[in-house]
Amino acid sequence: MTNSNISTMPDHSTVLAAMRLAGRAPSVHNTQPWRLVLDGPTLRLYRDDRRMLDVADPSGRQLLISCGAMLHHVRTAFAATGWHTDTIRMPDPAHPEWLATIEFRPWTDPPSGVLARAEAIARRRTDRLPMREPDQWDQLLHNLRMLVSPHEVVLDVLDESVRPRLATASEHTAAIQRYDMQYQSELHWWIGHSRPTEGVPRELLASEREARNTPIGRTLPAGNNVPRRADIDDRARLIVLSTHGDSTLEWLCVGEALSAVLLECAAMGAATCALTHLTELPAARRLLTGLIGHQVTPQVVIRIGADDDGPESPMTSRRPVTEFLTIGAQPQSH
Repeated sequence: MTNSNISTMPDHSTVLAAMRLAGRAPSVHNTQPWRLVLDGPTLRLYRDDRRMLDVADPSGRQLLISCGAMLHHVRTAFAATGWHTDTIRMPDPAHPEWLATIEFRPWTDPPSGVLARAEAIARRRTDRLPMREPDQWDQLLHNLRMLVSPHEVVLDVLDESVRPRLATASEHTAAIQRYDMQYQSELHWWIGHSRPTEGVPRELLASEREARNTPIGRTLPAGNNVPRRADIDDRARLIVLSTHGDSTLEWLCVGEALSAVLLECAAMGAATCALTHLTELPAARRLLTGLIGHQVTPQVVIRIGADDDGPESPMTSRRPVTEFLTIGAQPQSH
């Protein structure tokens, strides 16, 4: 029998606190392409195509991965406040912009790992600089494999011997896109600007020398900060998250798995940088499939290294909750 005195949804202050924390979710170029609607006891997640990268991401794959990361951050943040989240993904095929529906039930004893990942949300950030090898790699890798499995995502570790070939692929991708003026215009709109709550400000980017020492990375404008690791060659370990197909649901699930990986790394004191540019072009995707050695569809490459900056590392800003959360009914079309 259900106890009628037990609430079926968090109170207003809990919702705002959890959403403020979840808003730290990573997204491509910090576009934050999501909208959420709290309608009674139900929370709905929508994609926000106004924040889509029309040139770099015409299919919306990276947008869906970003929204999947937000979905996992939402569930993790609410778990830390004592709420289990029952989730239906892609609930209405007639409305593909509607990505998930969440309902709540009390959760008095969430696992310690969930609480640790929730606590790590506030300090997790993207590290674009060269990294040393991560500590506790074997234990960390074991944890990551366990975390991605429920999302039906495949995790592969790239052998160190493939690093030169992957660096060449990254350079080739950058060369193709260097003279695409629409691509460059879109990139510079989101990267190296002065907007306070979205995109990536120039002071958080690698210097030219640090970028040269990190050959497996997206080519971005050079930062204007004082180099912090100019004399370090990147020794980050490389993992790939892949799917068996290439559907919108799988993209969303990849984002959830990506969020779990990034938060577990942060909880264990490792730095991370997720890379989706290596899966933007078919040739690079085919190369990754060959390097993995079995037939999957690569979605995200992640660099994992030692966290040498700790809490002093700069972080990108996020939009306030009021910009992406609506309380009350939301029309299905927009």
